[in-house]
Amino acid sequence: MIRLVNVEKSYPYKGGRTWVLRRIGLEVRGGEFVTFMGPSGAGKSTLLGIIGLLDGAFEGEYWFMDEPTHALKPKHRNELHKAYIGFVFQQYHLIDDLTVYENLEIPLSYRDVKRSERQALVADILDRFSIVGKKDLFPNQLSGGQQQQVAVARAVISSPKLILADEPTGSLHSSQGEQIMEMLKELNAGGTTIIQVTHDPKVAAYGDRVIDLADGWIVDD
Repeated sequence: MIRLVNVEKSYPYKGGRTWVLRRIGLEVRGGEFVTFMGPSGAGKSTLLGIIGLLDGAFEGEYWFMDEPTHALKPKHRNELHKAYIGFVFQQYHLIDDLTVYENLEIPLSYRDVKRSERQALVADILDRFSIVGKKDLFPNQLSGGQQQQVAVARAVISSPKLILADEPTGSLHSSQGEQIMEMLKELNAGGTTIIQVTHDPKVAAYGDRVIDLADGWIVDD
């Protein structure tokens, strides 16, 4: 599903360059649950952004679903992102002035799903995540755990092949975090590929493969 060959990322700095990622070589098969770990500044979130097709400014090769994303125009990369990838962020990234229902509908509207089908999919995901009673509430009326529940539901509503989770439990109490991780584990058991970033070994243990980064390099896999 994913193959990175000598992927590097840098920024100009005082006449030279600051390297964020160095010679990243990585393969992820469909159905894996992979965790990126490492100290702050190791390059974990940057690597996740490249894999998620949010950042095309890198050197090297990145093949996703047999597509050479490094050679694609931004429009084509964006189409791949919308078709195959769901994102879960630490800070939820819900739209404050939209209800839970409307937040869940957003990814479907990006994919030009018909209104009747959108309604059916949103109703199904509300039931699946046991948040039917929250559908007319706004994000600021929800607890942190409930907001992250909605964020996970939004990430999976369009049945992505790949879910990318950046510190998905970082803002939650331990019991809320366990609930979110059980959701991700269940999705993975159903065949969804998951790549997460975390500092927490307990969260990492939900996956089946841990990749350690330090100073932009993969130091262990």
